[in-house]
Amino acid sequence: MSASAPAPRRALLAAVLAAATAATVPGTGGPAAAAPAPRGSGGTGLAGPTVDNRFWYALRHWRAGTHRGTAALAGDRPALTLAAPAGRTAYTDPHTGRTATWEYATWTSPVHRPAVPATEAVVSWNARTPTGSWLQAELRCTYTDGTRTPWYVMGRWAASDADIRRTSVDGQGDGRSTVWTDTLAVDRPASGLRLRDWQLRLTLYRRPGSTAAPLVWLAGAMASAVPDRFTVPASTPGPAHELAVPRYSQEVHAGRYPQYDNGGEAWCSPTSSQMVIEYWGRRPSREQLAWVDARYGDPQVCHAARHTYDFAYRGCGNWPFNPAYAATYPGLGGVVTRLTSLTDLETLIRAGIPVITSQSFRKEELTGAGYGTAGHLMTVVGFTAAGDVIANDPNSPTNDAVRRVYRRRQWENIWLRTKRHDSTGKVASGTGGICYVYAPARPSAAQAAALTGLGLLAA
Repeated sequence: MSASAPAPRRALLAAVLAAATAATVPGTGGPAAAAPAPRGSGGTGLAGPTVDNRFWYALRHWRAGTHRGTAALAGDRPALTLAAPAGRTAYTDPHTGRTATWEYATWTSPVHRPAVPATEAVVSWNARTPTGSWLQAELRCTYTDGTRTPWYVMGRWAASDADIRRTSVDGQGDGRSTVWTDTLAVDRPASGLRLRDWQLRLTLYRRPGSTAAPLVWLAGAMASAVPDRFTVPASTPGPAHELAVPRYSQEVHAGRYPQYDNGGEAWCSPTSSQMVIEYWGRRPSREQLAWVDARYGDPQVCHAARHTYDFAYRGCGNWPFNPAYAATYPGLGGVVTRLTSLTDLETLIRAGIPVITSQSFRKEELTGAGYGTAGHLMTVVGFTAAGDVIANDPNSPTNDAVRRVYRRRQWENIWLRTKRHDSTGKVASGTGGICYVYAPARPSAAQAAALTGLGLLAA
């Protein structure tokens, strides 16, 4: 996603849902898209929770699921792996046309009933997939009327693109809910239908007879249901704090590797991911970067784009593919979630955790940006004494220009709202507080407290 990119499929999702509902947003006279928004940890002005996170990552979590050929491994970072194949299957890669036979095993999570009956769910996973292995993540939900969705494929993923092309799966729906690339959404929330509970199923694949197999360190989902709103309540600023996060511009990569989302000018998501990965002291090796043209500076940004690219979506902005890429680096984890206020975000910043956020806005809505966008990611690295947002904005002409200070009230609204008016005056979607959170798999006490308080770690 970039400042100049066409409206992403999340905007399309909101438009479709808006057309499917005849409701209006009080005080606006505009149609109400049904796409939900941020997580609810307080300070939102909303009644009750709006986001529920459930991630499995501990040994007890992996043991709690149903195993068909998988096993839970103890250790510093407990994992799920393929132990004894449950069967074999042929997979034809739709992006290469190649058919190969794979051994597989499955793990199915316990049923999770979120605190919020949801209109939307996004899956996350952290894994290692050695050469000759890959994984598939599926989600099945129970509606509030007691009926079930089918098992929806939420991603077919490998760390590299040597064995399969990592991909979302188009065309999934049951007439009541639809998978939009990486997001499962109820089609007509105005009907009152919600997702009451959900299960996750992981299928791990390897070459027949191979001992190499995926290791999954974390898997789960964020479910949300935030009322549509054009404005959000203002939060009270906390103390000033700024993190020393590396600064990278996507624009210096314009025209490079157009096979990955049309080149660098569309790489806001992987560029932001790379900034935070390096903040945590990780970086691809010289050998891993050998494929990048030696004339290009910051080759690790090109590497991040290639390794977050979704061959079906034809972009680098797939929500779970970005934290999955971050988690391929030793000792690092990542998830997709929603936050409900800048207070939540300040909590993470004070704990030393930068946050990658998605926002959409007209040029005049964010002073100092100099552009408008239907969807763009940047990295929040701190707050000024006045409470304004310090962001590493990859939509900048140079690395030196990446650090920006944006007015708190403007930034808070363009990030957290679920509805907005575009440059033509039409009602469009807001991003609703969605973000990537990357942190050490073994966080410090302060980091763990912040993550637990926001529902990202089990209490």
